[in-house]
Amino acid sequence: MSWVPVIGFGLVAAIAVAFVAAPLFGVAAKKTRALLLAAATLLIVGVGGGTYYFVGHPHLAQREASGLATREVSGLVPFLIKRVRQYPGDARAWRYLGQAYMEARDPRDGAKAFAKVIELTGQGDATLDAAYGEALVLANDGAVPAEAEAAFTAALRADPGNAPARFYLGLAKAARNDRPGAIALWQSLLADTPVTAPLHQLLVDRIAILTSQSVAPGGAPNPRAMVDMLAARLKADPDDALGWVRLMRAYTVLGEKQKALQALTDARKAFADNKDAQTAFTTAAISSRVLMPGA
Repeated sequence: MSWVPVIGFGLVAAIAVAFVAAPLFGVAAKKTRALLLAAATLLIVGVGGGTYYFVGHPHLAQREASGLATREVSGLVPFLIKRVRQYPGDARAWRYLGQAYMEARDPRDGAKAFAKVIELTGQGDATLDAAYGEALVLANDGAVPAEAEAAFTAALRADPGNAPARFYLGLAKAARNDRPGAIALWQSLLADTPVTAPLHQLLVDRIAILTSQSVAPGGAPNPRAMVDMLAARLKADPDDALGWVRLMRAYTVLGEKQKALQALTDARKAFADNKDAQTAFTTAAISSRVLMPGA
């Protein structure tokens, strides 16, 4: 953190206090003079500091004072703004500015910066097109507007494997109730996504939800699909003891005892070194009649 803005404000406050305090030295009583001086100091610092905090831009002053040595990408925003104002045709500076805005969680301005880059360079850069589309989605509270969909489509033309474009286009299809289209797009993306990636579990959940809505009349949740979703979740992340208990009981309700037994086996394997979990699994299996007492 740079102390330059703080020191600067302190100097200005000191000058203001001195200016106000000068006439007070004419007061004869020392006690009265001290009280008046203290009150004036508190008033100036309190009102001035509060006004600057709420009306001014202390974060911009901090960024400016940090200089180019700042380690935060968002801290480069003032310098990049200055750069694009001086050289409005500098596409690379506009792109860096868009990335800095996104880092600062300002997708609205990020989208404007990316749009400027596309205006200068044209479409055909899959990463840029996808970044522009994602900024538009985030600025639109997660919904995929037509302009973002066009950007993602352009990204896929340049790179059919672009993951953000495939994900968000699936989201757009789902929003239009094109469940088969969304499922197909997300399944292809799931096949290319590592199991350990956070996106993998997100895709598993969304595909399962859409599948359940596609099969059940009126889009109501389908128990079979919900159980499949739970099984897929545990396969991707087996470190969920309560999830395994729920899966055993769900298979029992569906009358699928062999699958319930397999879930018990998988649960015991996942928690091989946890005696408490093993006991809980056995108790749940007996209560669900997956196992007989003493088995």
